[in-house]
Formats: sequence, C-alpha cells, structure tokens
Amino acid sequence: MIDFRTPASPRTIQVVTDWVWGWALSRGTPDPVQEPDGYRIDVGLPEHRVRHVLLEPGSAGPRAAGLTEPGSWLKVCGSAEHVRPALSSRWTIGAPEYLMSTELGTRQTITPPDHYTVETHSTGDVHDAVVRTDGGEFAAKGRVAVRGSAAVIDVVETGPAHRRRGLGRVVMSELSRVAEDRGAVRAVLVATEAGLALYEKLGWTVESPITAAHLAA
Repeated sequence: MIDFRTPASPRTIQVVTDWVWGWALSRGTPDPVQEPDGYRIDVGLPEHRVRHVLLEPGSAGPRAAGLTEPGSWLKVCGSAEHVRPALSSRWTIGAPEYLMSTELGTRQTITPPDHYTVETHSTGDVHDAVVRTDGGEFAAKGRVAVRGSAAVIDVVETGPAHRRRGLGRVVMSELSRVAEDRGAVRAVLVATEAGLALYEKLGWTVESPITAAHLAA
C-alpha cells in the first residue's frame, strides 16, 4: 500500500493517483515518482520544471521549503486559504481549480450541432477529439489519456468564436466514449473555475479543491 504519511482518505489517494498518472501520460512526461507527501513529476520545461502534487495542505510548507528553482510547481489538494499561509511571498498562487471525477458508461452521446463535425486521433493510449466547422476551422478540442480502468480528461478548450454552442459537451461526450471503448470505467480531471459549471451539469463530482502555486522566473 502507498504510504503518503497524510490523513488523506483512500478515495482521495485513488483519484489523485489516477489524475497524476493520466496527466503525465497526456503530457508525455516521465512517469510520476511516489514521495511521502504525494507525487513528483519531472516535467522538464523552462517554466514548468517540476510538479509536486500534494494530498493535503499541511504538506505545502515543508515541501515548499525545499524548492528554490524557478519553474517549480505545487498542486495541493486544499483551498488557497489553507495553503497560502504556508508559502512565502516568492510563491505565486493561481486561480482556484477543482479535482473532479465521474463514473463512465452512464452518459448519452451528444452529437455536434449543424455545421460542425467531431474527429478523433489516437497515439497509443492518448486520444484527441477536435470539433471543426464544415469549412475545417478549429472550434473545440480535448484529450483523454487512458491508463487501465481510469481515464484523465485534459486540455479541453473551445475557440472564442464558437462558445455557448454546446461544443464543450460534444468534446466531453466523445472523449468519454473513446475512454469507455478502451476499457475505462471512471474518469478524472482538474477543472478551472470557468469549466466547473459545465462539468457539474455533465454529472461530474468535485473531489477536492486544488491550489496551484509556482516559483516564477
């Protein structure tokens, strides 16, 4: 059994584990590394060198104390009001995010509205859905990474000129279908404040608030 040395529930540990491994698969990073307070992902980008995913706010202070390089990120299961006091002024706190999950296999297929089509492309266990206009213009997109029985939804986006037309629902429906076809029975994502309402309407449940913080260059 994983020993995270935190009071996190088995449910939280499972959802975070699904998300971390699926996110790494989606982004093409090295495999996550288990650590006493959660996971580390060596992303390797100049502005996102390393990501630490922590299971509870009490881990934020001790973990932050050992990080000094720009491009170091924390993703903490907990609200900003509980995380911020543990971090120095060097850390930039991001907008609220939400770890969410859903069981697959219970949704109806949502087809694109008139003059839009949806297409999918797969590379191994990573699958992209793209909605385009009849003329081929990009309208919306998203990605799902499937690992075992879990799927992680990632990089969902609707173009500004095509919002409020239900295309986010179309993308989510297609990604869920692809995940189910490949054996996933549950799905996880991290939503922004803007995406929260959509996912709740689609039946997703908030598992935990997420506070993101990073050391800027």
